[in-house]
Amino acid sequence: MDTAMNAGSGSAGGREVELALEGMTCAACASRIESALNRVPGIEAAVNYAAERARIRMRSDVALQDLLAVVRKAGYDAHAIGESADSSSKTRPAEGYRRDLRLFWLSAALAAPLLAQMLGMLDGRHVDLIPRWLQMLLATPVQFWVGSRFYAGAWRALRGGSANMDVLIALGTSMAYLFSAAVTLFGLHERHVYFEASAAIITLVLMGRLLEARARGRASAAIEQLLRLQPRRATVQRDGKRREVEVSEIAVGDRVLVAAGERLPVDGEVLEGRSSVDESLLTGESLPLPKRKGARVYAGTQNLDGLLEVRATGTGARTRLAEIVRLTERAQGSKAPIQRLADRISGAFVPVVLGMALLTLAGWWLSSGFAEGLTHAVAVLVIACPCALGLATPTAIIVGTGRGAQAGILVRDAAALERAGKIRTLVVDKTGTLTQGRPAVVEVQATGDERQLIVVAAALEQGSRHPLARAIVEFARQHHTPLPSVGTLTAHSGLGMSGDIDGRAALLGSVQFLAGQGIAFDAKQAERLARAGNTVVGVALDGKALGFIALADAARPTSKPAVERLRRMGVDTMMLTGDNEAAAGAVARAVGIRHFRAKVSPADKAAAVAALKGEDGLVGMAGDGINDAPALAAADIGFAIAAGSDIAIEAAEVTLMRNDLASVADAIDLSRATLAKIRQNLFFAFIYNVLGIPLAALGLLNPVIAAAAMALSSVSVVTNSLLLKRWSPMSHDRQPA
Repeated sequence: MDTAMNAGSGSAGGREVELALEGMTCAACASRIESALNRVPGIEAAVNYAAERARIRMRSDVALQDLLAVVRKAGYDAHAIGESADSSSKTRPAEGYRRDLRLFWLSAALAAPLLAQMLGMLDGRHVDLIPRWLQMLLATPVQFWVGSRFYAGAWRALRGGSANMDVLIALGTSMAYLFSAAVTLFGLHERHVYFEASAAIITLVLMGRLLEARARGRASAAIEQLLRLQPRRATVQRDGKRREVEVSEIAVGDRVLVAAGERLPVDGEVLEGRSSVDESLLTGESLPLPKRKGARVYAGTQNLDGLLEVRATGTGARTRLAEIVRLTERAQGSKAPIQRLADRISGAFVPVVLGMALLTLAGWWLSSGFAEGLTHAVAVLVIACPCALGLATPTAIIVGTGRGAQAGILVRDAAALERAGKIRTLVVDKTGTLTQGRPAVVEVQATGDERQLIVVAAALEQGSRHPLARAIVEFARQHHTPLPSVGTLTAHSGLGMSGDIDGRAALLGSVQFLAGQGIAFDAKQAERLARAGNTVVGVALDGKALGFIALADAARPTSKPAVERLRRMGVDTMMLTGDNEAAAGAVARAVGIRHFRAKVSPADKAAAVAALKGEDGLVGMAGDGINDAPALAAADIGFAIAAGSDIAIEAAEVTLMRNDLASVADAIDLSRATLAKIRQNLFFAFIYNVLGIPLAALGLLNPVIAAAAMALSSVSVVTNSLLLKRWSPMSHDRQPA
C-alpha cells in the first residue's frame, strides 16, 4: 500500500517540486507566474491560485534557485515546500492574516468619518460635512499606508509585463485621491472631492481579502483534521519498562501500548490484546473493526475498548495517514480541465477592463465633465476584478478532495475528480470487488494423493496476495500441511502459476491454462465443480494432473444495492472476470448485473474496456488485483480497492480505502457534487462582471458599491464551495434494499 501510494504520487517522466507562492492577489497573478515558469525549457508548471502553490514537473535538470528566481522576477515570492519548511509555511499565512486584520481596523477607523458624510448623498447632494483638509488627512494614510500593498503589487505586475487586480485598485483609487487632493490644495471649491471613495474602496477590498483568506482556510481544513488524528505522545515498551515518548521518537520495531480511547500513533501489527478500532475518519467505514493478534492497525485510528500492544511498522511520514495527506494535498494543488477557460479569461481580463475604463472616462468627460468621467471610470476599474473567477474552480476542488479523503476516497488529481462524474459505464472485477474477497476451499477432487495436491497448490500460491491464493494456503495450514520451497516461480497473469518443487515441474491455474500446457485431465469433473458456481483451480506435477480445488466466494451484501444505486445514477455496470461461466453467472445474478463476460484474460479485460470507450460517455474500471491493472490503466478513470495489489492502486486514478463497490458510487457522486459547485461558482463569478461592468460604465454604480460588490463576489464563491463540506457518502443503512 505504501509503495503504491508513493509511486502514485511521484512524477511520471521527471522530478517534481512544489513551491509555496506569496504575493498573488487574483487569478491573473497565477496566470502570469504559470506562464513565466512554463517559458523555462524542460519545465511544466501548474499554479493553483486558491492553494497559493505551484506544482512543477522538470524533464531536464533545472536548479531550484533558478525556479525561485523566475517567480521573483515575475514580481512574487516563493519557497520550496519540504518537510523542513512545513512549520514555517503553516505559520506564515496566520501571521499575514493578523497583520492584515490590524490594518483593516485602522483603515476602517480612518474611513468611517468619510463614509458618514455619504449619508448626505442619499438625497442626491454632495455636501462636505467635514473640512476638506481633514478629509485629506484621514484619507492619506489609507491611500499610501494601508493601500501600499496595491501599489507594490501593481508595480510587480507592470514590471513583469502584465496587469492584475492591484493595477485596477491602485489606478482607480489613485485617480479619485489625486483628483481630490488637487482640488483641495488648489482651493477649487466648486469641484467635488472623492476622498471617501478611495478610502472606502481600499477598506472594502481589504475586508474582502480577509474574508476570502478565512474562507480559504476553512476549505482546506480537511487536511488539518486528518493531521490532528495522530497523537503527539505515546507509550512504548523498552527494556521491560513503559515510557511515554514523543511520537517522532518511535522507531520501526518499537512495541507501542495503546489504551482504550486513545488514537494509534503509528502503523503496526497487533502483538497482544483484543479490541475494536474506529477507522471511520481514515477509511469512511462507519462500523468499528475487530482487531486481534496479527491484525493491521493504522496511525490516527481510535482504539475503542481494549488494550492493544502493537509492533510499529510505519512511523512519521511513512504511515498510511501521512500518505493520504500527501495524496490529498497533491490533488488539491492540481488543476481541473474546466479551469482552463477561467484562466484564459482571467489572463486577458485586466487589459480589456483598462480599455473599457478609458472609454468610460472619455465618454463621460465629453458629455458631463471630467468629474463624472472619473467617478464612473473608477467604478468600472473596481467592479471588474476577476478574483472570483480565479477562485471558482480551485476552492471547490480543495473542499471536494478534502471531503473525499475524510470519506476514504483518495483522488490522484483534479482532472480525475472531474472525469469521475461523467462515467456512463463501469466495468468491475468479480473477486474482491463484488465478492467478499475471502474465498474458501469448498471441495477437493484429487486423482490420487489429496495431500500432495494440497501441498503443491499451496506451495505455488504461498507468495501471492490473490484472494484465491490466500484461501488455498489457509486451507493447507488448517490441515497442518508443511509447505516446501519453490524455485523459479513464474506468474502467468490471469492464468496461473508455474514453478519448480524439489526439481519437479509444478503447475496451478485455470482449466484453460492446464489445457494450454498440454496437461490431460478429467474435463467432466471440472465442469461439474464449475456448474455448482465454484471457481475451479487445476493442479499438475511432472506433466500429470493431480486434481482440482473448488473455491467459493460469497457476494458482498452491499454489492447489489451499489449496482442498483449506480443504475439510478445513469451508470451501467458490466462484470469481467477470468473465472468460469457458471461462477461468474452466479455472482452476476446475486448482485443484479445483467452484462458480464467470463474467462477473460487481463489483456482481454483491457481490450474490452478500450472497446467500450467512446461508445457512450466515459468508461470506469473498478478492481483490486494485479490482473486488473491493464484494464484500470486503459479506462478513462480507474478505481482501485486499497486492500488490493499495489500495482492496481498505482494504475488507478482513485483509490478507495473501503472494500466496497458502494465507494465507487460515492466517488462518482462526490465528483458530480464538486462539478455542480464549480459550475455555480463560475456562474456567480461571471454574472458579477457581466452585470456590473455595463452598470458602472453607464453611471449606474457608485465606486464604493462596486468595491463592496467585488469583495462580495469572492466571498460568495468561496462560501458556496464550503457548502460542499456538507456532502457525505451514502451509508449502507441508507441504501435501498
